[in-house]
Amino acid sequence: MKNLTKNFLIAFVVFLAFASLLSLYNLPNGQPQEIDLATLINQIETDQVKTITVQDDKLNITLNNDEEQIAYKEPNESLSALFDHYGVNPDKTKQISITIKKESELIFWLATILPFLIPLLFVVGFFLFMMRQAQGANSKAMSFGQSGVKEFNPNKKIKTTFNDVAGVKEAKKELEEVVEFLKNPKKFTSLGATIPKGVLLLGAPGTGKTLLAKAVAGEANVPFFSISGSEFVEMFVGVGASRVRDLFRRAKKNAPCIVFIDEIDAVGRQRGAGLGGSHDEREQTLNQILVEMDGFEPNTNVIVMAATNRPDVLDSALLRPGRFDRRVTLDLPDINDREMILKVHRRKKPMAADVNLRQIGERTPGFSGADLSNLLNEAAILAALNNKKQINQLDIINSIDKILLGPERKSHILNKAEKEITAYHEAGHALVAHLLPNTDPVRKVSIIARGMAAGFTLKLPSEDKKLHSRSEFIEELAVLLAGRITEKKVFDEVTTGAQSDLREATKLAKRLITEYGMSDKLGLRTFGEREELVFLGRELHEQRDYSEKTAQDIDEEIYRLTSDAAKTAEKIITEHKTDLDKIAQELLIKETIEAEEFEKLLGKKKTTTD
Repeated sequence: MKNLTKNFLIAFVVFLAFASLLSLYNLPNGQPQEIDLATLINQIETDQVKTITVQDDKLNITLNNDEEQIAYKEPNESLSALFDHYGVNPDKTKQISITIKKESELIFWLATILPFLIPLLFVVGFFLFMMRQAQGANSKAMSFGQSGVKEFNPNKKIKTTFNDVAGVKEAKKELEEVVEFLKNPKKFTSLGATIPKGVLLLGAPGTGKTLLAKAVAGEANVPFFSISGSEFVEMFVGVGASRVRDLFRRAKKNAPCIVFIDEIDAVGRQRGAGLGGSHDEREQTLNQILVEMDGFEPNTNVIVMAATNRPDVLDSALLRPGRFDRRVTLDLPDINDREMILKVHRRKKPMAADVNLRQIGERTPGFSGADLSNLLNEAAILAALNNKKQINQLDIINSIDKILLGPERKSHILNKAEKEITAYHEAGHALVAHLLPNTDPVRKVSIIARGMAAGFTLKLPSEDKKLHSRSEFIEELAVLLAGRITEKKVFDEVTTGAQSDLREATKLAKRLITEYGMSDKLGLRTFGEREELVFLGRELHEQRDYSEKTAQDIDEEIYRLTSDAAKTAEKIITEHKTDLDKIAQELLIKETIEAEEFEKLLGKKKTTTD
């Protein structure tokens, strides 16, 4: 309705403009003078009239001096009767050229019909408009069963290929067989082989599952149908199943092709796991997906790809051979992959000569591909705000801090006493982290407020790690408690600044005992069984599978670990008080110390391998 009104207004304005131009074009240079009949009779008597053209009740008069005039007579009265009525001398009228102009038949009929036709057209148009709106509503109601799938045709749009997906080498290698099958299916069927009907992409958010699925379609040069799992589920029972049928019907018409279902866990959860009965609509939709995938003919070149970061909640029927029997895992990128991903995302961004993507990769462990893309975008925004023409290394580093810790709170100004406490607090973290051999190197120390923190100490590993030792966790506990110990040691007082440190230290100590089995006292076992209700998709609570006595032992062990860590931190701070003062005074002057400056103050970090 909004578009219809807009189009009508545009057409009306165009019509007015055209009519105005037309009227200006047809407008004569001078309008004829209108006179009454008495003046006309007087002009005839004085021999001033040259011609008279009669058109209905209008008289177009031309004088001997070529001046034009108009006069009007009664509609049903002839010109000769008019002259007789006024007693005009017949000899005078014989000298005038009188022409009778007949009314055209078109104008006659238009004048007769239009007064009735125009209202009729308005009424008919109004009813047609109302009927069209009603039909539109009905068609929308009937279209519930149609899938809202988005089709990407590689011949019409810019293709995404494996060259656009950096890293994930193993995943791309696994999917090359799918590409080969879509390109040359006879190569496999001639040997009696059947390609997997379903490929399940597993990985954390942002690792590139959707991008990789598009790349498979781009490499094979086949249509790509994309839909989210949540788009199947509707409030009306049976709609989801109908949409699944519609989706696969369209896919078979366009075979060979790829059907991609994003976030399939929204509809593919384990059946019969809800409270008070299952969700009938979701189960019917899942059943229809299972039927469609099992009903493919062997020579149907339709590959179903799906993505999820929750494979643990999927129904087992989805994962059996013949359905999603290929599982491709996308891990978080390592340092080499991060460097390659950064190179892909820097293509359309002007970079300064000082940008070192390898160093950026070293400072971003745990970042996914989406995180790295967002990092360069944040750096571009920061450079634009500073009126730069290129993105430099400092812009990217500041963007890393913003993503990890939050934006700078420049309005959060500490008074002199708070600033000194914060400086010593962060210096304590940095000093203990630098001197303990199994902790990550200190990359940055700052007392500039970011997010909820008044200051921060940024530690990042020099290389990617898959396994972590008990020594690393024990020393990390000492680093977390070092800020609080420093405040007590230097100022003989403690503040609320260590609140988050204490919380993280308690969580880490509990995980050491209950999850990793790293407590000598409590032995080689885990404590607490996590229960999850599938219909909620979240951890609801932790079921205790141990006694009250064991719970007390866990509390005592947590206290012991944190107490030992505090003693370790206190010993280092006491023995290296001079270095602590050195770091704190540098922070009070510069507010931020980078890794190179930090190493100049304390020397290079010693590790267990040194």
